[in-house]
Amino acid sequence: MSNALNNIFKAQSIAIIGASNDPFKRGNQAIRMLRADGYEGRIYPINPKAPEILGLKAYASVLEVDDRIDVVLVCTPAKTLPAILEQCGKKDIPGAVVLAAGFAEIGADGEAITKDALEAARKHNVRIVGPNTNGVFNLHNKMNMVGVQDVEPGNIGICSQSGNMMLAFVTEAKRRGGVGFSSYIGVGNQLDVNLAEYLQYFGDDDDTRAPVFYVEGFQDGRAFLETCREVTQKKPVVVYKSGRTEAGQVAASSHTGSLASSFDLTRGLLRQAGATVVEQSDKILSIAEGLSKLAVPQGGRVAILADGGGHATVTVDALVDAGVELADLSTETIEKLRDALPAAASCINPVDVAGGTDDDPSVSATCAEFLLADENVDILMIIGMYGGFAARFNPALLDAEIETSRQLAALPEKYGKPLIVQSVYNTLRPKPIEVLKDAGVPVFVWPEPAVRCVAELIDYARARARNASSPLIVPDGPTAEGMKILTEVSGAQRDALYEHEAKDLLAAYDVAVPGQMLARSEEDLVRVSGELGDGAMAMKVVSQDILHKSDAGGVKLKLSGENALRQAYREILSNARAYDPDADIHGVLVSPMAQPGVEIIIGVVHDPMFGPVMMFGLGGIFVEVLKDVSFRALPMSRADAEEMIGEIQSSKILDGVRGGLPVDKDALTDLMMKVSQLALAHPEIREIDLNPVIVRPDGYEVVDARMILNSKGH
Repeated sequence: MSNALNNIFKAQSIAIIGASNDPFKRGNQAIRMLRADGYEGRIYPINPKAPEILGLKAYASVLEVDDRIDVVLVCTPAKTLPAILEQCGKKDIPGAVVLAAGFAEIGADGEAITKDALEAARKHNVRIVGPNTNGVFNLHNKMNMVGVQDVEPGNIGICSQSGNMMLAFVTEAKRRGGVGFSSYIGVGNQLDVNLAEYLQYFGDDDDTRAPVFYVEGFQDGRAFLETCREVTQKKPVVVYKSGRTEAGQVAASSHTGSLASSFDLTRGLLRQAGATVVEQSDKILSIAEGLSKLAVPQGGRVAILADGGGHATVTVDALVDAGVELADLSTETIEKLRDALPAAASCINPVDVAGGTDDDPSVSATCAEFLLADENVDILMIIGMYGGFAARFNPALLDAEIETSRQLAALPEKYGKPLIVQSVYNTLRPKPIEVLKDAGVPVFVWPEPAVRCVAELIDYARARARNASSPLIVPDGPTAEGMKILTEVSGAQRDALYEHEAKDLLAAYDVAVPGQMLARSEEDLVRVSGELGDGAMAMKVVSQDILHKSDAGGVKLKLSGENALRQAYREILSNARAYDPDADIHGVLVSPMAQPGVEIIIGVVHDPMFGPVMMFGLGGIFVEVLKDVSFRALPMSRADAEEMIGEIQSSKILDGVRGGLPVDKDALTDLMMKVSQLALAHPEIREIDLNPVIVRPDGYEVVDARMILNSKGH
């Protein structure tokens, strides 16, 4: 696939179908833009009614062109596309960029055109960008099929489902300076090439160091995740997902299913794949700039070199809020700083030079080198007014400050550590700042965006290392016992497993489940003490028609003795029949009362966009209210499971509160991995809901388990 997109973006010859002498037509503007940008390849205007367009010989069709054509820009209406693609196939043209709208989105007529166009493309192996795209560009190839002007070449790639977002990026880049782009793809309707394929192209493209994706919806979310996991081993991938309520919509009958219909699911899965997920549109470009320019750090310890207390304090607050660790400087580094700076300087992190650079900017480079050389420092931030010393103190300092910028710019490569600068003078674009930018050092106006960039850089480094060292775990296949249980359920034409069946299925995958006994009559209760012991018992109605047992009065707890069990049995049946007179009641499940602990939920749902997804969070009756949950796509790694546990906001509860002991997180992780294996081995299970699972310092107990099978319509 990348070869096809390479042919498009590295095209040495372009045919403009619908070329025109009318300066207001796209077929005219495209030729003029290619020429204005200095495109060095061949341009072939295609128009059967004009012998010449803008001084170039015109052709009636691509078939009349003797030379090879790498890509066509189709500027004609939708109805012409199937025939054009047939001609492209006969000419062995690899790709077509299609501007027109009027396909499946307009109804039956458009659907017919879409079908014919896709058949022609598949038949002849012609890849389609669009339709309904605003174009593509590759600034390193000087190939501009969009029409934006004066865009600086660089190493940020853009793939967007909105042309206006691309315009916002390039406009902001022009204003800020020092930010450039490699290629842009307006994906349009994604009739043929999808987002995962565009990501693969950017992953293979040497001119792109950080692809940015503005996504409104995934056609194949699973393929994007798999490609992202691969690409992020080579370079960061920045994603902004709009339409946040669209992600993971399912017709759900469980806690897991209903909670999966949230943006949290998409964000969790993208981050699992290594992507950097930006949630504010005005931060997209600054984060992409930083990630595209900065080396991947070995750790997350940050040092601050400041020339004033205010910005340093703001920066420290922002770093702490972002969960970033401040570096503890070595004694040797502190002594070197004290020798280089005035007595009033603070030489612990954050380092405040206290005017020590005001009349000698080179001190900034000296101190920066001390900090970057420190083995306790992974990242350096220079904070305050660097770049403005000449403007603020003495114009004669300008040359020294420019030379200092050159020295600073050489340090990241020398030490293999990122350097980020925040300067109040950035928007004025003084020469010392421009030298830093030209050398690839990102410069920010305010501390918070700089800190956000640092935090995302650290997260990317950790995600890349995690995915490289912790493999996804895929089951060998279903167990014989698991197959037997599900075959019996399917044979009974049920869409839901009874609770005892669900727990038996868990046990088939080595999940520890408590003792249980199904009572089909009151007389069965005489066996309880012999099978389950003499302790307090819990009883629950067993019915495929009553999923929320408590709501139906179908649960009784802390029952001791046969008489109490019999009374509870009768009440449960009476309540259940009153709740749903037509319900199929299979019996009552008896099990020992669970010991106290922390209630959590583990679930799996088959998301229509991403496939099987696991959810983890605090469980019990509050899960729907708090919605404090995390998500990962299956298969997942053990490190993914561990991150899910630590990611929820209330994770500290699992560490023990008010003197309580921490829960056994290793056992919890084991449980999550076993549930993952079960779900992957049995894709016929649509939803799994273990709620609650009680976790304790000595393990866990699955108190309730629900599983729903695929049925017609799912």
